[in-house]
Amino acid sequence: MQYDFNFSSPTKIYFGKTALNNLKGELDKYGKNILLIYGGGSIKKIGLYDKIIKILKEANKEVYELSGVTPNPQYKKMMEGVQIARKTPIDLILAVGGGSVIDLAKGVAASIYCFDEDPYQKYWLEKKPLDNKVVPIGAILTMAGTGSEANGGSVMSNDDLKLKVGRVFPEEVYPKFAILNPEYTYSVPQYQMRAGSFDIMSHLMEQYFSDFDDNVSDYLNEALMKCVINSLKKANINPTDYEARSNLMWSATLALNHNLVNLSKTEDWEVHAIEHQISAFTDCTHGMGLAAISVPYYKLIYKDGLAKFKRFALNVWGIEDKGSDQEIALKGLDALKEFIRDEIGVLSIKDLGVTGTQMISDIADSVELGGGYKILTRDDVYQVLLDSYKLNY
Repeated sequence: MQYDFNFSSPTKIYFGKTALNNLKGELDKYGKNILLIYGGGSIKKIGLYDKIIKILKEANKEVYELSGVTPNPQYKKMMEGVQIARKTPIDLILAVGGGSVIDLAKGVAASIYCFDEDPYQKYWLEKKPLDNKVVPIGAILTMAGTGSEANGGSVMSNDDLKLKVGRVFPEEVYPKFAILNPEYTYSVPQYQMRAGSFDIMSHLMEQYFSDFDDNVSDYLNEALMKCVINSLKKANINPTDYEARSNLMWSATLALNHNLVNLSKTEDWEVHAIEHQISAFTDCTHGMGLAAISVPYYKLIYKDGLAKFKRFALNVWGIEDKGSDQEIALKGLDALKEFIRDEIGVLSIKDLGVTGTQMISDIADSVELGGGYKILTRDDVYQVLLDSYKLNY
């Protein structure tokens, strides 16, 4: 472990079939006014909304609602929540849904008392330190993927600017508690389940493909990647396989809680940076965008991190240790490509709404350049996008 780090995991997790039973006890810690944030209504279809409202009423809470949160959550919708909370002081924000709902709830929590500047400019574009009061958040998760239920990350889209930007807030913005019942994820369409699962996988790879030291984080990461691979295969066959869905749900939390597989790692988030702008231009599903560009990105950089890509092939995919390091590494990336093709189902950004080379060029121009083993140029980003579009990898 070559880098110093601080360890803290401030979110209390209630996991399993009876997890919702703990909501009443958590509500007792906060004041009367609750802002309930959720998405398009799926929580009503599965009966979860009624259960939550019943618990809130029994706890004598006054409930205010913000519904209609979409995937790739929008800044304008976030500001609707901010305005509700500025009119009536909110004691707790309760986010019910997937990562988009929880991300937006964090944005509301951090922005209610931000009066000096536009919150998007201040906290997402300029990434200034959080310097105002924050309203506490609780989360009830219905989709596995982002890990937002136990971290400070908040990705926010701004259609007016054609930008999708993430930032990691400090511990004050982490959910205070999170309720995780894998059964709530059964109602998620298989397309979204697959997308969420690849989001987990991408989070793990973005942290794994950095540095060359012998690191505890990498051993944990490899085990989680194997768990995601095996569990998704089972869930694709039987979407109500509790063991598989519970493994995916817990893997998502562990993959990006900023307190486990990233410790003593420099990390590489360029796949996410590229995908965010694909989503900004197409409104595609995040995990599918990640799946479409991961292999072309890693084939661009693998020689710069050859030892780690060989280890990925051997330890995650079980590739036989025969041939040159480069041959083994490429077999690992081919195994990743087969997994994406067979279990995720999207290989090309053309399938996600990218219309041609002009849009590819516009996306490449808008990506914030970075990287890990290799720092990308604008032309590198263009090539990754083009290879995905043309399936030239």
